[in-house]
Amino acid sequence: MLKGDRRKMREWWLLVGLLCIPLLAVYLHIPPPQLSPALLTWRSAGAFFTFRSNNIFYRETYGAVGSSDVVILLHGFPTSSLDWYKIWEPLNRRFNRVIALDFLGFGFSDKPRPHRYSIFEQASVVEALVSHLGLTEQRVNLLSHDYGDTVALELLYRSDHNRTGHLTINSLCLSNGGIFPETHHPRFLQKLLKDSSFLSPVLTRLTNYMVFSKGLGDVFGPYTQPTDAEFLDMWTGVRFNDGNLVMDSILQFINQRDEHRDRWVGALTSTFIPESIHFVPPNPMLSFSFRKLVQRSTVSVLDEHISHYPQLEDPTGFLNAYFSFINAF
Repeated sequence: MLKGDRRKMREWWLLVGLLCIPLLAVYLHIPPPQLSPALLTWRSAGAFFTFRSNNIFYRETYGAVGSSDVVILLHGFPTSSLDWYKIWEPLNRRFNRVIALDFLGFGFSDKPRPHRYSIFEQASVVEALVSHLGLTEQRVNLLSHDYGDTVALELLYRSDHNRTGHLTINSLCLSNGGIFPETHHPRFLQKLLKDSSFLSPVLTRLTNYMVFSKGLGDVFGPYTQPTDAEFLDMWTGVRFNDGNLVMDSILQFINQRDEHRDRWVGALTSTFIPESIHFVPPNPMLSFSFRKLVQRSTVSVLDEHISHYPQLEDPTGFLNAYFSFINAF
């Protein structure tokens, strides 16, 4: 290759590089999608309280007259309190107060960074919300999913050990969380995000709607996939306040489950709350472990085509199982 040709080739690659840099910068800072009418309605129906200088979103409605029963809903990763929208009204007809929140780092709540997110802190967020709502003397029912299951177990531990500020738990319903770390298998991207300090900041910025919807769709059943609008609402909730940039920090909860297994599984197996544990798993391994270790509990298994989000995939079946449990008290 002649010297002039080599110079032109270098100039061409330099031009390509100069063009790619702003394009990559734009890609990595794609503005979050606009809130849909459904998300705008959900947020306008809620409120915020302050926890350690951070704003926490919650929603509360009053329902059944003549009842003092309260249910608090604890959502999973990586979504938000919107996970409960399909069963909200039926719960509202059964309970006097239905309450849900977006954990710190999720949904409409603040997403500080850098920040060491932990299950312990999220449990304190729930306790602070209960205090904020004047429910410290009220027996509450906890209904949790996924990430929320582990938060619920920390709350159960504090309740059984009379920790200051603990909730008074009336019942606990767990659904599809990694309660037993040995039966939980994180997805490949989750492993990279939680364990790779070098790659995590890059991966959180490179994750886009297509990657997100594909990964989340894999944990739904083949016949119960979210609609495009539902996928987009979930992604919008993640992107709100740059939540995609803290996902690696939040995913440390997987490591925390391993580290504190004895504390949280121990709370499950030794709780003083009578007949208060309920589980709705389509996962046979989880069901077997649960029946073996928590023998006095009730277990409901939904149809085999239902997968990780039963409250969204089969709200009727999920509610029937939950009401059968809660009405037996």
